Amino acid sequence: MIDAFPRAKALLADRGYDADWFRAAFEQRGITPCIPSKTNRKVPIPHDTALY
Repeated sequence: MIDAFPRAKALLADRGYDADWFRAAFEQRGITPCIPSKTNRKVPIPHDTALY
């Protein structure tokens, strides 16, 4: 499914998509993930709140 995504600079997704493998898959393709961290993540990953 990830291969079907069009070229983009950023991916906006809700916190349900907060997974390390998901973020890494988009970063490999040069797409910056803008995903808020789940509340139970031990070390939250910052996201661009203005973009989100």
